[in-house]
Amino acid sequence: MPAPDLKPRKRARLIIAVAVLGLHVAAIVALVAVFAPSLGDAALRPVLQAVNVTLATPSPPPPPPPAPRPSPSNAVAQAQGAAAPPAKKARPRAVAAPAPRIVIATPPAPPVAGEGAANRAGASAAGAGTGAVGIGQGTGAGGSGTGTGGGGGAVKAVKIAGDIVSARDYPRRTRDLRLGSAVTIALTVGADGRPTACRIVGPSRDPEADRITCDLATSRFRFRPARNAAGEPVISIYGWQQRWFTPERN
Repeated sequence: MPAPDLKPRKRARLIIAVAVLGLHVAAIVALVAVFAPSLGDAALRPVLQAVNVTLATPSPPPPPPPAPRPSPSNAVAQAQGAAAPPAKKARPRAVAAPAPRIVIATPPAPPVAGEGAANRAGASAAGAGTGAVGIGQGTGAGGSGTGTGGGGGAVKAVKIAGDIVSARDYPRRTRDLRLGSAVTIALTVGADGRPTACRIVGPSRDPEADRITCDLATSRFRFRPARNAAGEPVISIYGWQQRWFTPERN
């Protein structure tokens, strides 16, 4: 038969002995705490004193070293490098502009107006037939123009080219609406003699014909530009009246 295993029994006995010993120690500590508390304090005081640690206050850091003083050679060098006093300001010499030369040109003689009922500069003589300029008989008769300009030797603008004399320039469907009426326009004539703008100042009964008259006058008319007292070409306003007459029947 195999021998019985004795290790578990020994282990159990050892555990029981340790437990009994712990109970005895706990009972002794309890009795001391109840009947002799001063004895317990005396026993624990060395342990508590051993745990207390005194922390030393750190010493302040040493002061920074003083800044080095400049040597005499550096002081001399800085004194020598000082800025020089400001220089004197230069005053420009006054220069007078030359007096402008004024050239007064002799204005040309005004053109001779044609003989007719028109009494405004730029009007042509009276005539008969379709498209006659001035006061004429026909469905596309033109009108008279007026220039602008001040006195004192100034010269007004003069129309030298371009006319509106054909009835085909206007729409046929509004013919009866505009016959017997007239439109007055104001042309802005540039210094080069070309119209640059047109404004209707006296409309007729046909607004479409008024607009066409402005377009035709701007594109066809050319002028001798107006001049000021010094003889220089200047911008001016030129008035033009376009009339539509009913043709006479014999």
